[in-house]
Amino acid sequence: MQFVGRILGAAAVIALLAGSAAAQRGPAKYGEEDKPKTPAEIAAERDAEKAYRRSLGNIPEQQKSADPWGSVRSDSAPPKAAAKAPQAKPKAKSAEGAAK
Repeated sequence: MQFVGRILGAAAVIALLAGSAAAQRGPAKYGEEDKPKTPAEIAAERDAEKAYRRSLGNIPEQQKSADPWGSVRSDSAPPKAAAKAPQAKPKAKSAEGAAK
């Protein structure tokens, strides 16, 4: 009885997975022509494009410098000097290293 239940359970899982995989339809295949657009779809695309162009005009101009730390840094120090790291000095041998 337990064996039959496992088989039915496995069959149910396979059926569920196969159903969801069959429901997925891939993109149009190569060489397949697109469906012609209806006049309503063309008008909707044109209106969406106009709304997009209009919304671009509503975006304010950005400031020249968007440096949030500009007021903290001093202008006298060149930026490359802060980026350079000091060279590492060779480590001196310790007493433990000299004993070896």
